[in-house]
Amino acid sequence: MYNQRGAADVRRVFSGKDGMLFDEEGTLLAQVEQYQVQVSFTNADYQPLGDPQQHEHLTSYKVTLTATNTVIEDTKFIQGVFAVMQSGQPADAEWTFQGVLKGRNGSEERMIFRDCVPSGNVDLQNLETGSLVKRQWSMVVNRPPELQNLLTAND
Repeated sequence: MYNQRGAADVRRVFSGKDGMLFDEEGTLLAQVEQYQVQVSFTNADYQPLGDPQQHEHLTSYKVTLTATNTVIEDTKFIQGVFAVMQSGQPADAEWTFQGVLKGRNGSEERMIFRDCVPSGNVDLQNLETGSLVKRQWSMVVNRPPELQNLLTAND
């Protein structure tokens, strides 16, 4: 057996409370309840002459960041969205984020997401009786993400 620690070692499992989202100044965005960063790849098919197998070649990729924040006060994010709607200048709502996952052994996985701009739907107001007021954000990351640190499994 290659995994000597066992498949059910719950001490090595991470939960959402182990992750954090910071702004570019390093301020913890404590009102962010959840976030997700995904990359979507687009490939072109090709089949060389005489080769019966079809292959793919990378043509592009797109990185998206979605987040849900609990509304505590009007933040620079909602102010940026309104500035873009009034000025038409995308730079009014362009942010850098740091996503961090803290390991049990003190290690951390840190990724930097630069030039994030609103894309798709962004909640301006989203109210539901008996529930906290939250906003859903959808952004595209316009620069390649930077991997700064990796988690380690060492004790």
